[in-house]
Amino acid sequence: MRKVTGISLAILAGWACFAGTARAQSSAATLDITARVSPTAARPEPVRQFTLYILTKSYADIAKDVAEGDVLPPRDEFIDGLKVSKELKVWLKAHETLDLTAPDLDKLLTPDDIIHTPEFLLAYQHTNSGGVTSGIPKPKYKDTDKETHPEKYEKDKQTYYTALKKFIIANPATVSGVELELMAVNPQTKWALLLSNQKKRVQKLAPEVAQKQFLVAKVETDLEGHAFLRDLAPGNYWISSLNLDANAGDIRVRWDVPVTIQAGQAFRIELTNLNATDTLAASGPSAP
Repeated sequence: MRKVTGISLAILAGWACFAGTARAQSSAATLDITARVSPTAARPEPVRQFTLYILTKSYADIAKDVAEGDVLPPRDEFIDGLKVSKELKVWLKAHETLDLTAPDLDKLLTPDDIIHTPEFLLAYQHTNSGGVTSGIPKPKYKDTDKETHPEKYEKDKQTYYTALKKFIIANPATVSGVELELMAVNPQTKWALLLSNQKKRVQKLAPEVAQKQFLVAKVETDLEGHAFLRDLAPGNYWISSLNLDANAGDIRVRWDVPVTIQAGQAFRIELTNLNATDTLAASGPSAP
């Protein structure tokens, strides 16, 4: 009797194990991916031998989180760290631009800005030097008088500034071109370098974070641009190429496509230009 009971228990245990396995198999889903890219005015081409990553979070959001953790200095703090005159720092904080070589800079400068900001004054003097501007006042104060005859120095300097201000007001066109003399002190160059270095750090770190923290699986397309994944648990996923481009002719794209997988579902999806990001069109300079 005990032997029969033992056999019955073993059979029941076997059936329970089988039933659990069957339920797991019935809840698992499959993901069938086809990746094709269409060059301009050409037929779609399969994306061959290309790795795709199945993530539990959008790669765009992952990269955004990484970028937010790599904080750039606030604008005023950045300006305070520049090796320029205090007058130019005050001017920069009062204006939205950081690019002193912008063609429309002359429209932002007042006569007082030019006279009281050393960098602007020097740029204006160089732009109008060499006899190209007739009638422009010339400074009569001398640096040697600054120590020996300070009162005369200040008087001559103020006389020059007053005459120059009147000249600029009467001849606004003489301000045009000052931006060409400001390349050496242009803050935009340093700011662009900060942005570029941050972008490189994010491009390096974001794929590592994605694969370490959010990766479910990765698949590689075959010569027909096809990839297949079995035994995928139900849930929300993103099919991503991370920071890698899929190329076809003149087109370069990346994917970060959300999908919702149901239990036991055979899910099919096509990755094309329509659900991708055109990296050539999206690339461009960042605003300060």
